[in-house]
Amino acid sequence: MPLESLPTTCMDPWSESESKKAHDPIFQTYPSQNYRQLVDGLCKERSANAAAAHFGRCIWVPGPIIVGAGPSGLAVSACLKEKNVDSLVLERSNCIASLWQLKTYDRLSLHLPRQFCELPLMPFPADYPIYPSKQQFVAYLEIYAARFGICPTYNRTVVSAEYDEQLLLWRARTRATGTMGEEIEYVSRWLVVATGENAEVVMPEIDGLEDFKGTVMHTSSYKSGSAFAGKHVLVVGSGNSGMEVCLDLCNHNAQPHIVVRDAVHILPREMLGQSTFGLSMWLLKWLPVHVVDRILLLIARIMLGDTAQLGLKRPTMGPLELKSLSGKTPVLDVGTFAKIKSGDIKVRPAIKQISGRQVEFMDTRSEEFDAMVLATGYKSNVPFWLKDRELFSEKDGLPRKAFPNGWKGMNGLYSVGFTRRGLMGTSVDARRIAYDIEQQWKAGGKHPDVFL
Repeated sequence: MPLESLPTTCMDPWSESESKKAHDPIFQTYPSQNYRQLVDGLCKERSANAAAAHFGRCIWVPGPIIVGAGPSGLAVSACLKEKNVDSLVLERSNCIASLWQLKTYDRLSLHLPRQFCELPLMPFPADYPIYPSKQQFVAYLEIYAARFGICPTYNRTVVSAEYDEQLLLWRARTRATGTMGEEIEYVSRWLVVATGENAEVVMPEIDGLEDFKGTVMHTSSYKSGSAFAGKHVLVVGSGNSGMEVCLDLCNHNAQPHIVVRDAVHILPREMLGQSTFGLSMWLLKWLPVHVVDRILLLIARIMLGDTAQLGLKRPTMGPLELKSLSGKTPVLDVGTFAKIKSGDIKVRPAIKQISGRQVEFMDTRSEEFDAMVLATGYKSNVPFWLKDRELFSEKDGLPRKAFPNGWKGMNGLYSVGFTRRGLMGTSVDARRIAYDIEQQWKAGGKHPDVFL
């Protein structure tokens, strides 16, 4: 990795490690050219057999390779740095936390209180509000990265990563994002998958969607309702994003409708003077999940009334149990429900088909819209690039084992940010991964037996 590719405020850990090799007994005994020749030899062999003509350099990485510079990747890198273990963070975008910076709407804020969203080793600034804004959260992450000297290699997309049984190492092939140019292959004993649950958008399959004559966008491209003032807008999806986009549209004088296809739990963001999430965590210390669910739903019924009368039927399973089993998060209401009750936001059932600007719903009603916003979520992209079928499922790209057992695979493979428990789950797994790698590092794991 050339030094000029890094920000001037960052030191290149691999250039630094090269300068230290002369003083490292392991390299005096086993010269660096030994492992580099072995790695380069295999790289050339693979290149000769590959169809691609743009295969480039192989780079030995003494520490772990972390794929993804979102909150999860930063958390692992910071925990490793605290233990004096450098890592290489590869990021396909041009910034940290690209989902937050490039693919979220302007009014977004954390849905949970800040104490439940802190990354390891650094709290939020004391003057931050209970629910930090998108801009404040990004600023926190930038300070976090600077504090721990995390300097990702940007604009490098990992096109494949696999464990080499000959080298006993992980090989991550990368290409400059958006190009078919030269590939760079990074080789390390450890690979940390930190691309998260929200790597790629999910597009719904709706008859006639491709021929809709108005504007169609996913929430990843939606920024503000100001562009839709006076327009009839159909929001497809009733999760937290869909509900909040509807509120934003309403506040900008649009006429939003929301498609609610499945049953959904809507809870006030705060109950009994504290956050609903905080109250839930406290109750779970003393009571089983199903009892806590009943308490939450009782309070929600008192505060919101019967949501089913407005087209928002609740699932038969309680909100916490449903979250635990399926990963489906309850909607924490920030004002949308009041707009639904007042009629400013209209609820519609699933879509049957689209023709021109006309949308026909399953209840046979048909209405015309100027725009559609698809709040249909995201998915993991791990199966597309990671050549491993033990830790991750091919079906959904998530760890096969549920939290807290899905953080570690075989042969130095780890996952972080896939717990379906937000940043709290990320923090737990980041600490575990760093500790596990540290133990191997201390035992001489940074010098694989294949080089001895």
